[in-house]
Amino acid sequence: MKSQHRCHCHIIPPFVVDELKKAGVDISSQDKTINRSFRARRAEQLALRSSESALVAPPTKNADRLVYDSKTTQNQRLLLVRKEGGAASADPIVNTVYENTGAVRSYYKDTFNYLSVDNHGADLVLNVHFGKAYANAFWDGDEMTFGDGDGEVFINLANAIDVTAHELTHGVVQYTAGLNYQGQSGALNEHYADVFGSVIKQIAKKETAATADWLIGDEIMGPTLKGQALRSMKAPGTAYDNKLMGKDPQPAHMDNIYKGSQDNGGVHINSGIPNKIFYLVSVGIETDKAALLWFETLKTLKPTTNFKSFKTAVLKQAKKLAKAGSLPADTETTVKQAFEAVGL
Repeated sequence: MKSQHRCHCHIIPPFVVDELKKAGVDISSQDKTINRSFRARRAEQLALRSSESALVAPPTKNADRLVYDSKTTQNQRLLLVRKEGGAASADPIVNTVYENTGAVRSYYKDTFNYLSVDNHGADLVLNVHFGKAYANAFWDGDEMTFGDGDGEVFINLANAIDVTAHELTHGVVQYTAGLNYQGQSGALNEHYADVFGSVIKQIAKKETAATADWLIGDEIMGPTLKGQALRSMKAPGTAYDNKLMGKDPQPAHMDNIYKGSQDNGGVHINSGIPNKIFYLVSVGIETDKAALLWFETLKTLKPTTNFKSFKTAVLKQAKKLAKAGSLPADTETTVKQAFEAVGL
């Protein structure tokens, strides 16, 4: 278990929030309060965990879904409105996030025999209606939280299955590779969240690598930005270009990699490079096969893995899985070509 490498991971990147603010749309006003309470709670939890033996595995649970209504406050776990096996709610947002989380849980369990985010069946805690028109969603190391959106730029963030899958996958990464949320390892953390957000969305929509749109967050765009998305895995840098959000800064090639300090060293920006790789490999061997390769690779990564060592790790697993008959015989060649296409 590598829970020390936690991220407070928002689906809307900080540079998008900044661009919106410049354009007169401030969706960040509640983040400072959230970050303060998050840090206080995290310090308390880390102090508690440091007193526990690192050798003791967490008890296995049933990965129960627990949906709480924050009632437009910034309180998590305020009012339990639906629990595992309970009756449907009169609130469609509660039911949507309950069902989407169930789909994510089933995918990991049925495909990889991996239960919940920690593989020990941790309860999946989900908070909806968080904040007043809060236009973001995040995984904070323990639970998922969704804002309702402002209704114009972003609609309710609990609506989209790729957002739920993206954020819960941050939890899976936390308990497997524990990728540090900074620089290239952080970009790989965001990349993995996008990968399984897209994979699970494709399954829900019965799409293939060829028919999928490969967009992340297109279903949370409000009427002002309808038709655009947060990211494109197929064509990084093309998801949006408008007066509110600016232009999508994601590079699709190492020649254009972001080297600045913004966005934790470009975790949401440079994830475009491995995202393009996954898209190319999926087109070559199909999405479900690429997902298997990526998940098996994830379990072998270190917290400090960079793009170059990621390439080595993927190729090693491609060779191993192809030899075992789990992947097509030419997978290693497909992977090499995909990495070369982005300058790696």
